Amino acid sequence: MLWVCVLTLSEPAWAQSSPVLRLATQDLPPYQMIEGEQMTGLAVERVRCALDAMNVPYELHMTVWADAQLGTQTGRFDGFFVGSANKARAGYAVPSASVVSEDLAWYLPLGSDIDPNDAGDALSARYSAKFATSKWQFLHRNGYNVVMRPRDAESLLNMLIVGDIDVALEYELIFAHYMKKRGLSEDQFQKIPFRRQDMSVHFSKQYTEANPLFLTRFNTQMQRCMAEFQ
Repeated sequence: MLWVCVLTLSEPAWAQSSPVLRLATQDLPPYQMIEGEQMTGLAVERVRCALDAMNVPYELHMTVWADAQLGTQTGRFDGFFVGSANKARAGYAVPSASVVSEDLAWYLPLGSDIDPNDAGDALSARYSAKFATSKWQFLHRNGYNVVMRPRDAESLLNMLIVGDIDVALEYELIFAHYMKKRGLSEDQFQKIPFRRQDMSVHFSKQYTEANPLFLTRFNTQMQRCMAEFQ
């Protein structure tokens, strides 16, 4: 189901001369989520902060991640957030300055002797990440034995718990959220650091080409908003 948060500005100049910016996102606590009837989360607040400062009318659409990206590619949306940069996205979108910077880690059961940073273990274990993400593509591109197609981080965690996979690749803050939700602690898993990843808003090339000053202005405001919303 598509959930839409609409901000309508009353300033007549914008209403007459500027189309509404349509951004899509996914349910990804604690970055983007629905609480009550409100869309909230760290990334949502930072994106709102920047766009409000720019006096840009916008809509935020909550949908599934694959549709957020495809909708941007086909022109249904003007962009999506938050996501890391990759070659596929670069074909149709331009990333903003970082909105969220987070540590990625490998998660394994306690006692596992698998080393996911060792190329020799790439095919000897069952790996997974959230389907249709840069993490998923990274695993495939680098020859890991990828199994299962979890639609969200909560499903990915459950697959690790019940033994459907041996290794999960996910952002630490996201997995910590779902562990807490299930009454689990991080020390019940083996965590191996992978790398720090920047995640941005990806604006369609069609939108940035039609609005050549927009991205520079957005990036300037985002630097301020990152400090304001921590």
